Amino acid sequence: MWFQYIPGRPNKIIPWPQRAPFLGGGQPEAHAWSRFHVRYYPMTLLLIAFEMEMMFMYPWAVVYVSEGIIALAEMGMFLGILSIGILYGWREGAFKWQ
Repeated sequence: MWFQYIPGRPNKIIPWPQRAPFLGGGQPEAHAWSRFHVRYYPMTLLLIAFEMEMMFMYPWAVVYVSEGIIALAEMGMFLGILSIGILYGWREGAFKWQ
């Protein structure tokens, strides 16, 4: 870093595109606190529900080997409750993109 201060070194002005942060992406088009449309929230909740289902099914596959039919019945109840919630969301129109 000391070589920056050597006299006689040309002070080249670097243009803005070269000084812009590399991993920061482009210039933001909207403010960070801008609000999202309300139609995104039901889809987000559905995504979380399906992610939670997968989070419970992976360890269940390990337990199923040792527990057998009891683990199968428990997963059947879990998927039944989840299916009821999905059917309710379908009936209420949560899957319709407006």
